[in-house]
Amino acid sequence: MHGNATHTHTDTAIISVVAVHAPEVVTSAQFDERLGGTYARLGTQPGLLESLAGIRERRWWPEEVSFAEAAAKAGQKAIDEAGIDPSRIGLLIDTSVCRAHLEPSAAVAVHAMLDLPSSCLNFDLANACLGFMNGIQIAGTMIDAGQIDYALIVDGEGSRHTQLATLDRLASEDATIADLFAEFASLTLGSGAAAMVLGRHSENPGSHRVIGGISQADTSHYKICIGTLDQMRTDTKALLDAGLHLAKKSWAEVDLDANGWLEMDRYIIHQVSQVHTSMMCDVLGIDRDKAPLTFPTLGNVGPASVPITLAEEAASLRPGDRVLLLGIGSGINAMATEILW
Repeated sequence: MHGNATHTHTDTAIISVVAVHAPEVVTSAQFDERLGGTYARLGTQPGLLESLAGIRERRWWPEEVSFAEAAAKAGQKAIDEAGIDPSRIGLLIDTSVCRAHLEPSAAVAVHAMLDLPSSCLNFDLANACLGFMNGIQIAGTMIDAGQIDYALIVDGEGSRHTQLATLDRLASEDATIADLFAEFASLTLGSGAAAMVLGRHSENPGSHRVIGGISQADTSHYKICIGTLDQMRTDTKALLDAGLHLAKKSWAEVDLDANGWLEMDRYIIHQVSQVHTSMMCDVLGIDRDKAPLTFPTLGNVGPASVPITLAEEAASLRPGDRVLLLGIGSGINAMATEILW
């Protein structure tokens, strides 16, 4: 592969990875009921969120819970499970897409909530749904370079505001069939939080080595999914086609036999929908039985999706299992990261 599209780590490992689920369950049937009048007026059928996307429900945070508070909840849980002294955390990265304001960074709020040391470098890292995986790469590079002992990556996402605004627009008499399709993806989103502590494998018995991975970009597609907290408009088919094309191109650059990427024990794929996951497995030749699903009950939780799914699978993984994290972020970028459990 050309240039710096590949990356490897020498002594970076996952010490802990956790998920925190938002408490309020919101079903797709509730969304269909809210849009019943629009479906009837436009001659469309309810049930697509469940039958096509495969999403039965998603979760919302209570209105008073901020994105940073959600991220901090996960961060504290990850620190507790790692059993490390917080004073040794040298890097905090908040990879959340959702943010209440442009500045200051969400990371400073999380840093304060967790009472991390003043020596802890902290910043936000935004790259659509790939932010958390990018965070692993950056943190691993700093750990391998000896700059830090431990890194904490956090992510807190919330879909309540976006989905309520979307439902209001689509329930209006002015909503068109084009609006319905353009904002369909907004209704697949979910809320949740995740966090991961990374450190040196050589100093943390029982940790899980981050081997390295690949990344590829095709930024000619930067206009096909544009989102704010109030609205996300997506050309769903174009995004799916472009993402699968880039994933296949990335896969072709890898010596699959040498790396053994077709023989992994688990594939943690960014959770978007039933269609996306099925087609991704088919395009890459991945055994679907090795690709666990969280989207049916959590929806697409953005960059928190991969670590949430990994955290859900952690109890069933055995030492020596090989795990591949796979993600595609609108814009678009694709990435794969190998973990030796």
